[in-house]
Amino acid sequence: MTTSINPQEIPQAEDLYQILLDQLKEQKKVSPQFQLAGLASGGAWIAERLAKDLGLPAYGVINVSFHRDDYSEKGVKAFNSAEGLSTKLPFEVEGAHIILVDDVLDTGRTVRAGLNELFDYGRPAKVDLAVLADRHRRQLPVDATFKGAKVKVADDQILVLEQSEDGRLAFSTETKE
Repeated sequence: MTTSINPQEIPQAEDLYQILLDQLKEQKKVSPQFQLAGLASGGAWIAERLAKDLGLPAYGVINVSFHRDDYSEKGVKAFNSAEGLSTKLPFEVEGAHIILVDDVLDTGRTVRAGLNELFDYGRPAKVDLAVLADRHRRQLPVDATFKGAKVKVADDQILVLEQSEDGRLAFSTETKE
C-alpha cells in the first residue's frame, strides 16, 4: 500500500523509514538472500540503518557521480556532494538479488546512474528499488518496488534528507537554484 502525503506537509522521514523497513522485513520472509546497496549519500544512510535493523551482515554504497548525465555541468562538484563516498560493494554482484536504496525518487535519472555503476561490478540476477519518498515526476521509466510514500512537493522545491548525529532521519526542503 502506498501512502500519500499532503503537499503542504514535509514528510516525516522516520515514519517513512518504518514503512520501508516493514516492507523489507516482509521481503526477507519471502526471499531472504538479498543485498542492500545505498546510493550515496542519503541512500547509503538508509541502507546502513536497514542492514542493521534487518540483521544483514553488510551493505554496499554506490557513488553515481561519474555516471550522471549532468556530470559535464556539475563535474567534480557532483562527486563532492556524495561526501567523497566511493562505491563499495562488500558482496558479489554477479547473480545477486540487490535492492538499491535511495532517499527520494524523482525523475529516475539518479537510479539510472546507479544501475550503470552497479553493472560495472557485474550482472545481478535481479535489482529492486527501495525509496523513502517518491515524487513521481518521471523522465525515465523507473519505479520503486518498495516505498515509504508518494509525496508532493512544489516543483521549485527539492526534498533533502538529513541525518542527525544519533542517526535519525529528517526531510527538509530547499528552493532549486
